[in-house]
Amino acid sequence: MSGVKVRNLVKKYGNDVTALNHVNLDIQEGEFFALLGPSGCGKTTTMRCIAGFETPTSGEILFNNQVINRLPANKRNCGMVFQSYALFPHYNVFENVSYGLTIRDFYNGKLGRKVSSLARLLSRRLAKPPKHIIEKVTEALEYVELGHLAERGTNELSGGQQQRVALARALVMEPAVLLMDEPLSNLDKKLRNTMRTTIRKIQQDLGITTVFVTHDQEEAMSMADRVAVMKDGEIIQMATPTELYSNPTNPFVADFVGSSNIFVGKHVQSQPDGSLIKVENFLLKSSFNKEEDSLHVLIRPEGMNVYAKDSAIQAENKIEGKVKMHTYLGATIRYDVQVGDREIGIEKTYVPGERVFHDGEEVWVTVDPERVLLI
Repeated sequence: MSGVKVRNLVKKYGNDVTALNHVNLDIQEGEFFALLGPSGCGKTTTMRCIAGFETPTSGEILFNNQVINRLPANKRNCGMVFQSYALFPHYNVFENVSYGLTIRDFYNGKLGRKVSSLARLLSRRLAKPPKHIIEKVTEALEYVELGHLAERGTNELSGGQQQRVALARALVMEPAVLLMDEPLSNLDKKLRNTMRTTIRKIQQDLGITTVFVTHDQEEAMSMADRVAVMKDGEIIQMATPTELYSNPTNPFVADFVGSSNIFVGKHVQSQPDGSLIKVENFLLKSSFNKEEDSLHVLIRPEGMNVYAKDSAIQAENKIEGKVKMHTYLGATIRYDVQVGDREIGIEKTYVPGERVFHDGEEVWVTVDPERVLLI
């Protein structure tokens, strides 16, 4: 296994396009690390530089503290899982997974192995795989629970099964670093959830250093030990999923990671247990203090509550509102509530028998001061 460091990585295309602008990463050995951001933010370019598919304009990439910038891709010992799977349609599952091992034998083995490898590459009928390849491929397929489909053609597999073949093909090479470029984006929601669990379990079992590129914040938050949020070729914030969600350092991260209500506010008064913030046409009490004339106020949808207008609610933060739309989502109910000049989103756990507020109803919206984050 290997730790990965990226130092002041810059990648330019021509004189006008800067894809990466001094990116710095320190990925620990055995860590599951996610690069998260919108399309075009530089996350895939960063991974391709690590893999050796792109040449950085400047900066350094290190594996185990050794600079590898000049090392070609096939010498970096990286396993790659692509978004498109990139399976060979004329090979069965076993042959797809064994392909890399066969190529390795052809280039690195003695004459007997070279001849045998070449014969297998030309036709499966000319030579059988040697014992060491059979054992490694069988073990990899068992890891991804596809041992019973070793002889099946890849065009006969479901999307999830094809993704597992691609994963097994990368793992069978025993890479120092596993790179995964949006590998779940072609799967339906239920299958994505299943594959998340599978990938995370395998990664933990093997302890392999993994870099996972995604634009899906739910994938990054549910799988990674740490996440780097990227925008316009730069790292905006790097932290654990819990820290990113609870304490985003800027409005972009707050908006991109999870659902959010973000207001522009102004500090009015410091208090012993927090501060008073003016937000649009009402005041909010926050447990935090940030003495700035202009700041951003973040309130997550699940941090707010809704009560009937005739309820005698005592709360430090209590705002009048009107339900514009309510949406039943099974485990939760989402309310879009008009508060002053804007709509805010509120999510509440659905309890059978509890009152559901309908469109047009006037309500009280409350939020505890510790849920009013200042950015």
